[in-house]
Amino acid sequence: MLKAVILIGGPQKGTRFRPLSFEVPKPLFPVAGVPMLQHHIEACSKLPNMKEILLIGFYQPNEELNRFLSCAQQDFKISIRYLQEYAALGTGGGIYHFRDQILSGSPEAFFVMNADVCSEFPLPEMLDFQKEHGDAYSFVILGTTANRKQSLNYGCIVENEQTDEVLHYVEKPSTFVSDIINCGIYLFTPEIFQHIGTVFQKNQQDMLLYYDEGEEQSNGWHRAEVIRLEQDIFTALAGQGKLYVYKTDRFWSQIKSAGSAIYASRLYLNQYHTTHPERLATNREGGPKTRGHVYIHPTANIDPTAVLGPNVSIGTGVTIGAGVRVRESIILHGATLQDHSCVLNSIVGWGSTIGKWARVEGTPSDPNPNDPYAKIDSETLFRDGKLTPSITILGCNVNIPSEVIILNSIVLPHKDLNRSFKNQIIL
Repeated sequence: MLKAVILIGGPQKGTRFRPLSFEVPKPLFPVAGVPMLQHHIEACSKLPNMKEILLIGFYQPNEELNRFLSCAQQDFKISIRYLQEYAALGTGGGIYHFRDQILSGSPEAFFVMNADVCSEFPLPEMLDFQKEHGDAYSFVILGTTANRKQSLNYGCIVENEQTDEVLHYVEKPSTFVSDIINCGIYLFTPEIFQHIGTVFQKNQQDMLLYYDEGEEQSNGWHRAEVIRLEQDIFTALAGQGKLYVYKTDRFWSQIKSAGSAIYASRLYLNQYHTTHPERLATNREGGPKTRGHVYIHPTANIDPTAVLGPNVSIGTGVTIGAGVRVRESIILHGATLQDHSCVLNSIVGWGSTIGKWARVEGTPSDPNPNDPYAKIDSETLFRDGKLTPSITILGCNVNIPSEVIILNSIVLPHKDLNRSFKNQIIL
């Protein structure tokens, strides 16, 4: 029997996803037409022995999350539960806190995955790999190859090339260590909790020392339960014959910023070609013209003279007028694009309106297409005191008047604009 744990974080995380995470928890943001988390759940539900999927995070249970869970349970015919942490406990602390729930029913192994990755999720391959490598007590990290410069932004893995054992693990090193990076998807056996327990006890002893020395608990990091899988567990396990890396050459990307959601959407839409052809729009009589891969929700109302694609997803109840052009963008539910407007490299928020002949355009933050190992850069919002050109984001209920241009800008929710803007955050 297998289980899966998806770490969904909480409202203090995902700040780079604002203003979109104001309206919906980041893990429920639609990527390629379905909530980000649904791609993980779908991959898990395809495994024959998968009995339960647990989401761990510190979001307050809300209507949206509950609705998503009940729909997903019906769609995938599998138990899905949300376990709420009392505080941010780190990637290892969360699973250790709920270890009884994870171990109930005695699973032989369980997957742990971060919600903010997009991947082809080679879970069956990881299971086969675990059986072939090492004993039943070994743990598997999914790894992929990055270029030398970008590898510094990830957890880096030095492996034994013959056995695939992890010899050395460093989280976000300051100098080059290895071009194999951690993908944030793991396969553990219940023995992992012994290793996390050792760190927990050490943390408790350290805390007692702090108290004995009369020091106040300076911040939450001294809380014994805050344990980070990467820095606290993998670094210690490396080189002990317990930790292995399964390298994938299939697609993988992080979804840290809103710009990376458009890139992730493209990766998933490309995959739909083989996994969900029914989700891709086709050119048919009386419908809009599509180029490349496009997802259109059945409730959207689109004029047949509109041209959409490549890499466009259109949400529920969206209205698109005559002669509209949309490319490399996500249009969220209830938005209206009036006649002859143009939307490129942008995310248009829930219920927003773009006037006639208006142009909303951003700068794509794609990885270097000439480097097969390039990953998407987590751009800082500002560089040299200026806003870094990136995709344009309209928060919810933003009104763009006719015949204006919004370029490389972020517009916070509930704004009525009256002129053009370029390279600005509009508060």
